[in-house]
Amino acid sequence: MTITSRAAVLFEAPGEWEIVEVQVDEPKEHEVLVRYVTAGLCHSDDHVAKGDVPMAHLPMCGGHEGAGIVEAVGPGVRNLQPGDHIIAAFIPSCGHCRWCASGMQNLCDNGAFMMMGTQLDGTFRMHHKGQDVAQTSLVSTFSEYAVIPEWGALKIDKDLPLQSVALLGCGVPTGWGSAVNAAQVRPGDVVIVMGTGGIGINAVQGAKHAGAARIIAVDPVQFKRESALKLGATDAVENMTQATDLAQSLTNGQGADSAIVTVGVAKGEHVGQAFASVRKAGTVVLTAVSNIDESNIPVNLFEMAMFQKRIQGALFGMMSPQAAIPHFLNLYKQGQLHLDELVSKRYPLEQINTAYADMHAGTNIRGVVDF
Repeated sequence: MTITSRAAVLFEAPGEWEIVEVQVDEPKEHEVLVRYVTAGLCHSDDHVAKGDVPMAHLPMCGGHEGAGIVEAVGPGVRNLQPGDHIIAAFIPSCGHCRWCASGMQNLCDNGAFMMMGTQLDGTFRMHHKGQDVAQTSLVSTFSEYAVIPEWGALKIDKDLPLQSVALLGCGVPTGWGSAVNAAQVRPGDVVIVMGTGGIGINAVQGAKHAGAARIIAVDPVQFKRESALKLGATDAVENMTQATDLAQSLTNGQGADSAIVTVGVAKGEHVGQAFASVRKAGTVVLTAVSNIDESNIPVNLFEMAMFQKRIQGALFGMMSPQAAIPHFLNLYKQGQLHLDELVSKRYPLEQINTAYADMHAGTNIRGVVDF
């Protein structure tokens, strides 16, 4: 038996999201049917729509950040049942590959399915007018209903507000972990966060939690600079020249301890600017997604070697979803993590293209779709 669901689907790339009805199959072995309540509008989905990142199959239903309620479970599912509240995890960690066994579930080999669009058995659960519809990261939170792997549904307490904790599926841990794990921020550090949208604002929160003495938020949009100051930044400037000068003035000319690149679309020049801003043995963290063909970084290799500078990539904050999300839920309950304040505006699904236009205009920290 299939059910009908409204969904935002991409039929071509570059292209815009179209709101159509899709048919969703019953869950198969180790799969669950989820009714989403809220979906976060992450820039990563826009990268696909803009053609920066290719999908293996179109049409494709977007969305990889969201929260909802389990409606049905397939054979073999042990830890979930109908009525459970869940946060979608876009990396359905297998638990036994080299990376999972090493405590790096964010690098699980199942990540290969993120852009393929199928479920783990290589087949589709979503269809439109006889066509298979790919699912972003196996979860497709831009649909009222979706079938996802049981390992991509992390159970949470029912008293938690799904409209807020949905952001723990991507934006919060990705940004927070970029500071705490990738940059290894320590008490007293001077940290630069380049770009304070949905990811960068949480790098600011993470750096504050780790005890950074100065957190310099960099963004050309005044609203985002003001938001960063409210959520933990000590300073906010318009560009990296100002940030570098400030960091050097605070450190006797040495530079920032770390610079975290969380701009909308990463380019080599952003990494080069961050590299020039950090001290000897400083760290540059690249979290932002770039066009898949972007490959040149203007970095002086002599300086990199002789100054022992480090450029570190970061996916999902270098954390394991099954461990990270309960940790963040505790911080939220204790008032040490802001979630409600991150949502700038809520949209119906039909306004998803408007929401992304708002993101590009800089009027949102995080927009969300409420079903």
